[in-house]
Amino acid sequence: MKILVTGGAGFMGSWLVDELSRRGHEVISVDNLMGGHLRNVNSNCTFIKMDLRNRDQVEKVVKGVDIIFHLAAYAAEGQSFFSPINMSDINIISMNTLLVATVNYDIKNFIFTSSMAVYGDQEPPFSEDSPRKPVDPYGCGKAYCERMLEIYANTYGFKYTIIRPHNIYGPRQNIADPYRNVLMIWMNRIMRNKHPIIYGDGEQERAFSYIEDVTPALANAAFQEKADKEIINLGSDEVVTINEACRIVLESMESRFEPVYVEERLGEIKKAYCTVDKSRKLLGYETRHTLREGVRKMVNWARQIGPQEPAYTLPLEIMKKAPNVWKKRLI
Repeated sequence: MKILVTGGAGFMGSWLVDELSRRGHEVISVDNLMGGHLRNVNSNCTFIKMDLRNRDQVEKVVKGVDIIFHLAAYAAEGQSFFSPINMSDINIISMNTLLVATVNYDIKNFIFTSSMAVYGDQEPPFSEDSPRKPVDPYGCGKAYCERMLEIYANTYGFKYTIIRPHNIYGPRQNIADPYRNVLMIWMNRIMRNKHPIIYGDGEQERAFSYIEDVTPALANAAFQEKADKEIINLGSDEVVTINEACRIVLESMESRFEPVYVEERLGEIKKAYCTVDKSRKLLGYETRHTLREGVRKMVNWARQIGPQEPAYTLPLEIMKKAPNVWKKRLI
């Protein structure tokens, strides 16, 4: 198959490109490098630096493609309260340009990487049957993209699958990002001789999901007939508190630092994790790494890359109620 992967130089996208290339597919990888890196690009794929908001460019790369995996997004859920204009511009317009090109060029299948942010503040574990009830701008944008995909696929007759990954971590995450991917933020701070930061009391509950466990199941979504028109959660069922996760990072890095607790983040969900049975049944998902095992691999990779100064790429449009460590750029 000829497959387009958006966000192909980013974290999840680059792992997916590797998996699809390994399976023998012809892969076109596109990325604007806002959060991705050229070091992540697979030499066996065709890589194009481009912005998905550019309709002319999108039409050129989509023409002749069989399958689209759309992973590109600015995925900082907490920041979305404070940067709604830029984040909507990036995430929603990109989805619209891809959907238009999908229809015009008769794409066979569209796999969309959404987010468990569409569930909002419901009782976990979140099931695929739960309603969309997002409580932040990022989740609202993902819910919009999901619904648009359903509408266009049902109207024009192409296949689709919506994947809702949760708390994916591992090598190739953007070390310099100060807004998202808490495990990497902690590692980068520790490498820079700083204490890890925890928002609130640290009793938030999450299920962190290792990238090597998730990627094969994500790739399978395009090739399993039973996954067509399905919404599927994807990730681990090992639920831990943020305090527990921080302790694992500190122990894995043999650090004597203690976490510093700061004010709660606006709109952060206390307990957020998902059911996993559907991904096991339809995509063959299996949790092969405990959090401790995955963190150990991630730490080894992060140390090879080395500490990075935080890059505040997307500015805060609203400062009111933003975390002080963001406003003062103290990450």
